[in-house]
Amino acid sequence: MRSPTRRDGGPLTVLHLTHQGDGAGSTVSIAELARAQREAGHQVLVGCRPGTLLADLARAADVEVVPLDFGRLGPLARRIAGLAAERGVHVVNSHASRDRAACRRAKLAGRLPAALVMTRRSMPRSLPPSVVMNGLAADCTVAVSAAVRRALVRRGSLPWRVRVVPNGIDPARMERPVSAEALAEARARIGWRADRPTVGVVARRKDQAVLLRALALVPRPVTLVLLGIGPDPELQALAAAARLHHVAFVPFRRDVLPFYALFDAAVLPTSGEGLSQALLEAMVLGLPVVASCVAGNAEVLTDGVDGLLVRPHSPAAFARALATLLADPPFGAALGAAARRTARERFTLERTRRLTDGAYHAALERTA
Repeated sequence: MRSPTRRDGGPLTVLHLTHQGDGAGSTVSIAELARAQREAGHQVLVGCRPGTLLADLARAADVEVVPLDFGRLGPLARRIAGLAAERGVHVVNSHASRDRAACRRAKLAGRLPAALVMTRRSMPRSLPPSVVMNGLAADCTVAVSAAVRRALVRRGSLPWRVRVVPNGIDPARMERPVSAEALAEARARIGWRADRPTVGVVARRKDQAVLLRALALVPRPVTLVLLGIGPDPELQALAAAARLHHVAFVPFRRDVLPFYALFDAAVLPTSGEGLSQALLEAMVLGLPVVASCVAGNAEVLTDGVDGLLVRPHSPAAFARALATLLADPPFGAALGAAARRTARERFTLERTRRLTDGAYHAALERTA
């Protein structure tokens, strides 16, 4: 079944899909892209579970939300195909594993009347047969970093169908004013103290344990905020062992700006990363950043120029980087200023939108 094709570069009807949509950087990335596409003149739909953060963010951006049940693949595949036909969808853009599987089923069965784009936002963990089948079903695969693209190709994706489209960020979203009440609440929540630096991690569970082990090696007392996770026995024990420091666990919050306003530095300890939205958020605010030297992080930061990249899984390496920042505030300020420039010049939301449009039109050419 042929998809409705635009050869004139005009507005498209786009259906974004994800079975996730809760508190994660990918949720923000999808919502921001959908908003930018709508503002550029495209008709944009977001198919997701009702009640998710993505549903709320999309509606707030005036993007239409289509509630979907992701429970069973067969009915989901039929629903996606039917929705694409009913709404004259030019491009279906899948962002997560379960919707990828449903789209693949519909596409290979010849029931999907739209070009299919699969966006890979993290380092792939799928087995090669699954990657190969997804690569054959998708008219174009979008990788958020060159590292993700390389991993997909190693697992069997067709290289000429995989395009790199980095995440982008809208500075205006991060520059909204923070009320005095919200700031006071954040200070009370983390036990903020003016006499010690505050270091923040904004992420789901990654390698926070490595950072906590590093904290025990840092000589200057700090407040470490782990925003996005609650304490578990392992992390609690490691936090207790860092007696010189204060560790605050803050479960996921929809509004993170009051906490960012209190951070003196941001850290991203991770074993693998596609391209972190939280990293871009910290950078666009001008915070000095320490991150594991893995995958997408190394494509965003240049060590010693706009951030510090350290060996992953190494508490000693993280401790040295933090100690360097804390001992030399002018150096940290210079890193933060450079990070701000990098985020605002290289990772604009408009660039992401334009490159995504290019991927969509490449996919439509294949279906013409």
